[in-house]
Amino acid sequence: MIEIQALSRHFGDITAVDQVTLHVPAGQICGYLGPNGAGKTTTVRMLTGLLPPTGGTATVGGYSIASSLVEVKRRIGVVPESGALYQSLTPDEYLTFVGHLHHLDNRTIDRRLSEFLDFFQLTAHRNQRMTSFSKGMKQKVVIIAALLHNPDVLFLDEPLNGLDANAALLLKRLIQNLARDGKTVFYCSHILDVVENLCDRIVIINQGRLVADGSVAELKEMTSRPSLEAVFSELTQKEDLDDLADTFSRKFRNGDTR
Repeated sequence: MIEIQALSRHFGDITAVDQVTLHVPAGQICGYLGPNGAGKTTTVRMLTGLLPPTGGTATVGGYSIASSLVEVKRRIGVVPESGALYQSLTPDEYLTFVGHLHHLDNRTIDRRLSEFLDFFQLTAHRNQRMTSFSKGMKQKVVIIAALLHNPDVLFLDEPLNGLDANAALLLKRLIQNLARDGKTVFYCSHILDVVENLCDRIVIINQGRLVADGSVAELKEMTSRPSLEAVFSELTQKEDLDDLADTFSRKFRNGDTR
């Protein structure tokens, strides 16, 4: 469902994504990880049509992001890192607008909208202006907008951002069920314990380059590390983080950080 071949993106002299090649089949939850600035969000922006690649090719759902972007967008749902909403609208107004963008009929929009609002416990707020919503409530609306047209491929960039524990649990279970139904999920996050338990496969990039690709068990075996957090640190951090923290703590206690 996602085919990436030597995908690259340069910003002047800076290489954000460097020759990434990746193939993600239907029904897989693929965790796409990396430290800040590694190129995760840039990759997602290229695959969703927000940013043109500098080099390489990619197809999503069998359609090229270069020549068939409208067809790609019909088949994807996106939860961006920083969800953007028309906050002066109500959830009903905004999500109906999103449904019409995807050419859904009013009957389908009404049915799906009611089901999603009930699932995410927003029914009582469906006619309130979103200017009064909490961060978590806004995130729920962003997630519903991504799912409303029943896409084949989901791009999720920190989807649990702002959600309380119950809403996060609901979303994780929903993601697993969608994957079992054949949906492909491209999941970016810094919450590594969630990724370890949720994703079938882990891809790690560092400084724009792919440095690891496999199941959690395979990556643990490859690095002889006990957890995904330790694997991630091993592959993306040159210094020992425990030593760095201990050294800084000693300086802080002794007043040497000024």
